[in-house]
Amino acid sequence: MISNDFCHSKWVMNETRFAKKMKTTEAPIKTLHHLLEEDVRRFVSGENELSLALERWTKLAGSVKLKNNLIKYHDQVKNHIEELDRFLEEEDLNYLFSNDDILHSFVKNTDRKLTECEDASVKDAALLASIQNINHFKIGSYGTAAAFANALGRTKTAQLFHDFEVNEKQMDDRLSQLAVYEINLTALTHVQIEGK
Repeated sequence: MISNDFCHSKWVMNETRFAKKMKTTEAPIKTLHHLLEEDVRRFVSGENELSLALERWTKLAGSVKLKNNLIKYHDQVKNHIEELDRFLEEEDLNYLFSNDDILHSFVKNTDRKLTECEDASVKDAALLASIQNINHFKIGSYGTAAAFANALGRTKTAQLFHDFEVNEKQMDDRLSQLAVYEINLTALTHVQIEGK
């Protein structure tokens, strides 16, 4: 288990900026192998940023069930970070770092929405929907990485990313159930009551 003091990864981070221990380099992408390596570096960056965001967002969740699901998701993300760090060490890719601009945009958009929501139940609905948007992006990203690894004949790597994809799908399913049976209904009911 990685301690919070270690900030979930070998890449030291704070809330406003990534402080990098290693050189940031835009390596040329000439092969499918290079493309997979670049994706993995972006996964590490994105998962670290998401981990920090989930810590904030969990505190903002009003629904106990949503809060518990965010805690489970945060644990899942921390596990992904550990596995990605191991992968980077095995592949000797520690010297490069790439920002995940897309996941960063998802995090910023979620933060903006949450500050604009005045009603707690609507804030929960916005948070849940934003997490699902992130899930969908990560399902596609990890699925693509698994396909690249399979094409390269790297069965172990393909399985790792397939497992990550399955994890994201399972979280998405749990959040969908929560949205249908609690979060959206609560937000709708609260708004209707106030509107009368």
